[in-house]
Amino acid sequence: MNKVKTYIEESYQELFHKVTWPTFAELQSSSVIVMVASVIIALIVFGMDSGFRFIMENLYKLSN
Repeated sequence: MNKVKTYIEESYQELFHKVTWPTFAELQSSSVIVMVASVIIALIVFGMDSGFRFIMENLYKLSN
């Protein structure tokens, strides 16, 4: 039980005295970067999916 108490105390000390928390402006800019990257990745996946669908549809048409 002593180890659990020590772990909680050390975790508290680290979170409130050693961690540097980002400012609100830093959080906003990071959020914008994540949203833009998510949209770009979604568009890339959409393009790959559409291309694969086009290829497969044409292959199926050739086999009929």
